[in-house]
Amino acid sequence: MIPPLPPRGSGPLIQSQQGDLLRLAAGLVISAIIVAALYYGQAVLIPLAIAFLISFALGPVVHWLVRRGLSRILAVALTMVLVLTVLGAVGTLVGIQMRSLSAQLPTYQTTIRSKIEDLGARMKGPGILEGAMQTVDTVQKEVAEVVGGGEENEVPPQRVRVIPEPVSPFETALLWLSPLLAPLATAGIVLVFVVLILLDQGDLRDRLLRLLGGNMFRSTDALEEASRRISKYLLMQLVVNVTYAIPMALGLWLIGVPGFILWGTLAAVMRFIPYVGPILSAVFPLSLAFAVDPGWNMVLMTAGLILVLELVSNNVIEPLLYGTSTGLSVLSLIAAATFWTAIWGPVGLVLSTPLTVCLLVVGRYIPQLSILETLLGSSPALSRHTRIYQRLIANDPDDAIDIAEDAIEETSVTQFYNDEGMEVLCQASIDYINNARAEHRLRIANGMDELLEAIREDHPADLPEGAAPRVACIPGKWEIDRQACEMLVHSLQLDGVPAVSRAYGSTTSRYVAGLELEGVEIVVLSFFSSEPDAAARNLTRRLRARWPRLKIVLGLWGVPLEELDRHGAEMLGADAVVASINEAARRILLLLRNAEDKTVGIVQDPQAVEARNETLKKVPLDDPDLREDLNDLAIRAADVFDVKTAAIIAIGPRQELLIGANRELPGLGIDPQAKVMVLPQDASMASLLLAEARSLIVPDIERDPLLAENAVLRAWSARALAAAPMRQADGVVLGALCLIHDEVRDLEDKERELLETLAAEVAERLTGEAAPPTENPAEPSLSATVGQQVPE
Repeated sequence: MIPPLPPRGSGPLIQSQQGDLLRLAAGLVISAIIVAALYYGQAVLIPLAIAFLISFALGPVVHWLVRRGLSRILAVALTMVLVLTVLGAVGTLVGIQMRSLSAQLPTYQTTIRSKIEDLGARMKGPGILEGAMQTVDTVQKEVAEVVGGGEENEVPPQRVRVIPEPVSPFETALLWLSPLLAPLATAGIVLVFVVLILLDQGDLRDRLLRLLGGNMFRSTDALEEASRRISKYLLMQLVVNVTYAIPMALGLWLIGVPGFILWGTLAAVMRFIPYVGPILSAVFPLSLAFAVDPGWNMVLMTAGLILVLELVSNNVIEPLLYGTSTGLSVLSLIAAATFWTAIWGPVGLVLSTPLTVCLLVVGRYIPQLSILETLLGSSPALSRHTRIYQRLIANDPDDAIDIAEDAIEETSVTQFYNDEGMEVLCQASIDYINNARAEHRLRIANGMDELLEAIREDHPADLPEGAAPRVACIPGKWEIDRQACEMLVHSLQLDGVPAVSRAYGSTTSRYVAGLELEGVEIVVLSFFSSEPDAAARNLTRRLRARWPRLKIVLGLWGVPLEELDRHGAEMLGADAVVASINEAARRILLLLRNAEDKTVGIVQDPQAVEARNETLKKVPLDDPDLREDLNDLAIRAADVFDVKTAAIIAIGPRQELLIGANRELPGLGIDPQAKVMVLPQDASMASLLLAEARSLIVPDIERDPLLAENAVLRAWSARALAAAPMRQADGVVLGALCLIHDEVRDLEDKERELLETLAAEVAERLTGEAAPPTENPAEPSLSATVGQQVPE
């Protein structure tokens, strides 16, 4: 019998599945080898791990001393002497406290005995299980009598005693000292390793880079981030523990608990052990308070002190020192603590958090190990819109509404529609034919309706009753086209624009006649199709024929940004083409203002204007050296960000001035006084930053209605713009450092921060004063309910 042939195209699929299984098996084998090596090599690896972590904590101190002119050997020696001195002083104080406490312990026996007797007396009396226990005892006695009744005449067994051989004094000394030799030897090895690592830190870094191989930039970033995060984590942990231990020692001293320095030091040390450390450190002072005071006041006051300190440390001190950044989820941290404790014992529990941070950083920078970041990190594993989409598929709209409300609280309703809502609809349009079943499509449609209805109820628009609509949004074909219309209509209503949504239907003359667009100034046609040209052109033509003065805006939500250029507004018979809610809202507002002949100016603070003008008067813009320095800074910015144009623009009293650039720029006039190029009054760029005084990032200028009409940007063939404000010491914005590129380009958060740093250098060169620090961007939301606070 001839076996049937496999279906066409199944060969590559089977090979791919086999390759995935082989990779999985290889990964499991490698993981098992690594775990075995960690377990059996702990005698060597534990001292090395401790030494590296200590060197991470002491490295910044050594680096600071080296930068002050000391040699590295002398800096390491001073650091180690300082550390050993502090440890010796603390150890001496603890030793004195322990000796004093050991001398007083016998005096507390009477108090302990009396309290125990008092507790025993209170607990005496018939209990719930006392009758059952008596019954069990009776049965046991009867069974023993029956079983042992025939053995009364037997001779009891003789007791044999083995007398050990006498032990020599030398063997006795070794027996007593052997438990101390191993920790002392480990401490000595760690000390030697720390000194060697601090002395040869640069060579070790080079060897690690060689081992990592591959992309040198990525490997360097991974090492820098791991070193920075672990150093800061250990330093902040030390500060948190000390700020906990000092109030605890003072509180115990005021309460009257003996050995307060000992218990404060013990608390500082034990809090390095996650979870169990604070509990263990609290047992000793509570036990001593129980033994010292005949009553219960000292125990209650000690317990209250520990409780208050824990609450203050966990909710005030740690967030203040660590910041709001999070790195590890609680679940991953507990799993890591369990793993390292099973491998390395109590030392592994102490080292679990720093080691897990290292694994998190490795997973972030090495693509092959990205699963580590997914498993260990507290950052969202799924984007917010993906989570909302999944909840709708799972028929859980309530959870989707909760996620949406969290996003709206962070930004706004319009921003949520633009960033998350439209992405959900876009994903639904992609999966409509390929993956989704009929049940899934129904769940998404119903769930989105519930979501949008809940948002409208929680965030109603404040419009006058009976206001005639000025904007109408018409869906092109699908259900998701209608939902996109509802998002845009709600956004416009929140901006004070009366807008309505019309029902969708077949593009016929009868359907167009029934749209009731009398009095409407702008119509938005919503399409999620990847090829909307034919339908959009047909509907636009029919609308033009019936309402010639109507402004038509096409919302092509499903077309990728890089392909929007071939869907031109003129080719489709529309006045504008938009690709997002934000762009649509800005375009509609601009069209309405143009229809009313209204211009929108930037309202400036008169004091800020006066301060800026006075500052620019003192700047010798005609100085060749200054102009050369500014041009050099612009050239550096263009090279660093790999853009076509970098321009330094100052905001003058009447016009914006181009005071530095990396190349000759066309389309500008000349200021006869300052002898610098000026921008036309209707083509300002730096003034756009005055409203919020923060960076402006426009990945695609064609998607920004205002900048798309900027004559200077058109003359410079600009497609992307990034601008950072140049601020003087008092915070007044002097101008902007602008990056302009001829292709669509976006900046990451770190690149934006770097641009702001370069803008601060330009401002410092202009004024001679250091600019104020810029605010950090908002931290990303977390998927984990609680995250372990780890410095970024």
